Amino acid sequence: MSDNDTTRRKFIQVASGSTAVALAGCLGGDDGDDSDDSMDDGGDTMDGGGGTMDDSNDGTTEDSSDGPEPTDPSDAPAAAVDRFSEDAGTLLVRNDENGLPGPDEPVDFDQGPHITRGLGPDGEMVEYYNFDVQSQTPAPIYALFYESGDPVGDQLNIIDVIPGDEGYNDFWHVHKVTVPDDYEANVATSVDDITEAGYDVEPTGMIKNCPVVPEGSTASKHFGDNHDEAPLVDGWYDGQVVPYFLFEEDSYEADGDGNVSLSPIYVSFNTNPGQEGGGPASGFMTEEGNDQTHNVVATLPGKAGYSPLWMVNPYDNADFDGVSDLDSATDANVLAMGAATVNCPIVSVN
Repeated sequence: MSDNDTTRRKFIQVASGSTAVALAGCLGGDDGDDSDDSMDDGGDTMDGGGGTMDDSNDGTTEDSSDGPEPTDPSDAPAAAVDRFSEDAGTLLVRNDENGLPGPDEPVDFDQGPHITRGLGPDGEMVEYYNFDVQSQTPAPIYALFYESGDPVGDQLNIIDVIPGDEGYNDFWHVHKVTVPDDYEANVATSVDDITEAGYDVEPTGMIKNCPVVPEGSTASKHFGDNHDEAPLVDGWYDGQVVPYFLFEEDSYEADGDGNVSLSPIYVSFNTNPGQEGGGPASGFMTEEGNDQTHNVVATLPGKAGYSPLWMVNPYDNADFDGVSDLDSATDANVLAMGAATVNCPIVSVN
């Protein structure tokens, strides 16, 4: 297991207009002060349906034992995750030949076919992880905040779908959930808990790339200065603890339709699509003697238009040797535009 298994307390600062949202995922004994991660939400308050404090002077005290009790994540059951089932995968589906890990087995994403060496728009050497086909429609993830605007310390974020469930996506639209100031962390462990309590829920417009993976999975590469590797964070799924990676090589906003934006990638396969055994099943074409592809991404992290959700444009492998950057890729014989949309966060640029 990675060092992240001992302490998984993570506050991800994101911005929605002028609003800073802390996306909290945590496990273990970090007792740091969360007061600096507060957010002024303009005084919006709501009635949590019996969970708010009673400031009246009638001399009565409510018995808190009548309410739901918090759940210690370390005592909660773990959700079983399978990214390679027929229900979950598209390009990466387990069979007797490909050796993909079994249900709920840890995945080493630093091994093929999960990582690819490609090229940047100006011929840079890039690496990116392969998390399979994903749609532009993000799934909701819920982060809890007190009425005061402070994030709920030690509260795990809550999701409602995992790989194989209808509507699952590696990309998550962050929803801010406002809870009473007397709320105890991890009383809510499912979306049903949020709904039944009547908490106010507000979409923020922020998108996070957090692939849900089996416990013990590793991804040692991460672009940027914040992490040496992709952090593994715990969340709640229907009362069970579920791990997910967090990729922060850039920040993303939902587009005007609430979708994840796309960026183009130009790829070539050992056998061209449309031919027998062609396309992804044949594997990416590489240089002789090494694993360097001539797959070219149109954008890089930190640059305008970057998105880890790539619109795949296959080009004729007869043009492979002549492709070395974005200009030469677009000059090649492009066989199809938008053949698929895949989650491939860039993790290194040289």
